[in-house]
Amino acid sequence: MMAFDRYVAICNPLRYPIIMSKTSYVSMAAGSWIAGSVNSVLQTSLAMRLPFCGDNVINHFTCEILAVLKLACADISINVVSMVVANMIFLIVPVLFIFVSYVFILSTILRIPSAEGRCKAFSTCSSHLTVVIIFYGTILFMYAKPKAKDSSGADKVQVTDKIISLFYGVVTPMLNPLIYSLRNKDVKAAVKNILCQKCSSAGM
Repeated sequence: MMAFDRYVAICNPLRYPIIMSKTSYVSMAAGSWIAGSVNSVLQTSLAMRLPFCGDNVINHFTCEILAVLKLACADISINVVSMVVANMIFLIVPVLFIFVSYVFILSTILRIPSAEGRCKAFSTCSSHLTVVIIFYGTILFMYAKPKAKDSSGADKVQVTDKIISLFYGVVTPMLNPLIYSLRNKDVKAAVKNILCQKCSSAGM
């Protein structure tokens, strides 16, 4: 959604208020939340149907779906298929959409005659690109890294996996408002005023 927003802002700036109206961005945000909620309910429902026997302690910070499925003592092929489909919809398709959007954005930016205009356009995309790199970078590192063969290495990998999943599942969503809002001049001014007031009160 943010990639589309940046595409419209840079490639069709005069039509931005019309295309990205309140109705449009509320619908886009609601669609994202609904789709994510439906996927969460589906994955949780499928996991709750599985029988669990033996040790029921999850070696993770949260009830992460992969950690839960490892404890199941039944066929989890349906769960795996549903997760593959969900990953295609919620990870692969958005990455392709972001990539195509930025191809058009980059093409438009390179046609801007002034260096100042190009810098301003790149700056407009910096917040979104930062979030995308952090989120997809950690996921890619988690699933693309080689698996350890020895037990000591496997323990280290498990700790790394837990920290990484916590990073893209908790830290990145927490950073999103900060990364995006600090690009706003009004928010920057408000933060500076608050800091200045605290410094002046501390000096007194």
